[in-house]
Amino acid sequence: MRSSVRNFVGVCAAAAFTVTAMLGGAGVAAADEWPPIPEYPSPMVPFETDNFLTPEQPAFWNPLVAEDRLTSPFGTATRIVCTAFHGVMVDCWQADERGEPHKLVRLPFNFPSVTGSSMPGGGPAHFVYPGYIPGI
Repeated sequence: MRSSVRNFVGVCAAAAFTVTAMLGGAGVAAADEWPPIPEYPSPMVPFETDNFLTPEQPAFWNPLVAEDRLTSPFGTATRIVCTAFHGVMVDCWQADERGEPHKLVRLPFNFPSVTGSSMPGGGPAHFVYPGYIPGI
């Protein structure tokens, strides 16, 4: 019994270390700039969107839904500007309560989704407002 508890604790510690290592280095960002309009022709023209699943929507927690997700203290209530390439979100910025832009952190996977990674460009993404989740 004790060895299985030790194994469980060891696995949990290893998982926590892995997640910390993946997310480490990111901190609370100061206000950024909105993405610039690129020289034409360019496939990366910034656009405004609010097409994200947020935690208060049940579909956000469905691991079989392959859509872009957003974890933010503002939900989709403030301005969000993104760039995309062939329909895949590359980078996004969100305004704070004063309207100042902050570049969102793109997670390395679309948590909690387990589908979509085989879609073009790796599929939908999960963006997090900087500093909203400790360590991200």
